[in-house]
Amino acid sequence: MMLRYSFNQHAAAEAIEQAVSLVLDQGLRTGDIWSAGCSKVGTQQMGDAVVAALRNL
Repeated sequence: MMLRYSFNQHAAAEAIEQAVSLVLDQGLRTGDIWSAGCSKVGTQQMGDAVVAALRNL
């Protein structure tokens, strides 16, 4: 939201949102949003996965 509404960086915001969505679609979840059938990971692993997805866009 900060990128989109405070800094007017709509493309960057969209890329990050897309990367997060891709990682969630892979079934990765941190403990606070984990549910059965998903892979529970720590925040560092989740962040690394989002960065990797972002680099592959």
